[in-house]
Amino acid sequence: MNHRPQESDRRGFLVNLAAGAGFALVGSGARECACAEPGLPSAPKVPVIDTTDLYHPPQDAGDNFDLIAAYALPEVDLKAVILDATEKSFWLEAGPRDPGFIPVLQLNSIFGRNVPCGTIPYAAMKSPQDKMLDAPAFQQFGIELLLETLRRWPDKVEITIFGSARSVAVAFNRQPDLLRRRVRRIHLSAGASSGEFLEWNVTLDPHAVVRLLRSDLPIAIYPCATKDGPFGYGPHNSFWKLPNLQFVKEMSPPLRAYLTYAMSNSKRVDFLRALDDNPPAAALETIARKPHNVWETAIWLQVTGRKLVRRTDGRFRIIPASEVLATDTVLPNDLRPCRVAVRDNGAFTFDLTEQPTNFSIYDRGDPVTNEQALREALPVLYLSFRPNSSSSRLRS
Repeated sequence: MNHRPQESDRRGFLVNLAAGAGFALVGSGARECACAEPGLPSAPKVPVIDTTDLYHPPQDAGDNFDLIAAYALPEVDLKAVILDATEKSFWLEAGPRDPGFIPVLQLNSIFGRNVPCGTIPYAAMKSPQDKMLDAPAFQQFGIELLLETLRRWPDKVEITIFGSARSVAVAFNRQPDLLRRRVRRIHLSAGASSGEFLEWNVTLDPHAVVRLLRSDLPIAIYPCATKDGPFGYGPHNSFWKLPNLQFVKEMSPPLRAYLTYAMSNSKRVDFLRALDDNPPAAALETIARKPHNVWETAIWLQVTGRKLVRRTDGRFRIIPASEVLATDTVLPNDLRPCRVAVRDNGAFTFDLTEQPTNFSIYDRGDPVTNEQALREALPVLYLSFRPNSSSSRLRS
């Protein structure tokens, strides 16, 4: 007998789970207070809506890895996760896959949170002005959640975009004044630092990128690629690479289990109980040996105001701005005002400017030094993430 669940059964299970969890959570998660973590001094947190092309099994496990930061960084008050699911990604290598409800629910369990999530229309926009009102109701919830979160939260919100820009572009088409009033800044991880290369996130929905880059919204652009592609190095693109993930072995047990579940493409249906188990040694070792491509770090440094520093003893660390010493060397992680010109296919060019503008471009200075620093500093940061070990346990 074949004990593996059929895809239709699995997808139906997730649809029902997401619909129940998502609508139950929107009332509480979107209005959660921005309270300090236990043991830390009280300070206002930064409200964030995270839009991410997160899946299970992963299309890029970097999205699963990155979402940990949104939950664990004490400066972040994660209000909602918008699942940027696209038809183009469902059947790529290691597919088929579903929108990432499972990893969101796992992290909610690990961190004792109630962050709501919802998916968006799977198809690309038909034009830059498309409101996508003809999409199925289930695929509308992510956009409705984004808009409802902006309505309910009294302060301006940061929006991060890791994937296509569809959710934010469609939300802007439906409620332009709401976004103008309630968005502090949109952080767009997409495109290339040269108009010669058409980057993956842009190709997921070119009309969405065109809509945002021809808007008056405050947008910081963090190009993923250079003219040489997504793995090129330049001062204005955000790519860097970890040579391995050996440090995952030393991470908090539930986070280690979470990453192993994702990166091993686990088919376990009891995905919350899986967080209580020690990962299979062979699977963990395979993951630890893998190199890991990263594009997202610069955005979280900007959102939180943290600094990447070199200390006097040569160590590199990611620390709160309040902890920077006079003897530290702060490495560049800057946003430069710029003008943007975007073509109809989503490719864009930029020019630095001293004139008023709603756009800015990422600048890390020397990419080699940036990568050297982050290869040391990011594992140290992730090893510092220690969620309450009792939050996710299902066993007595």
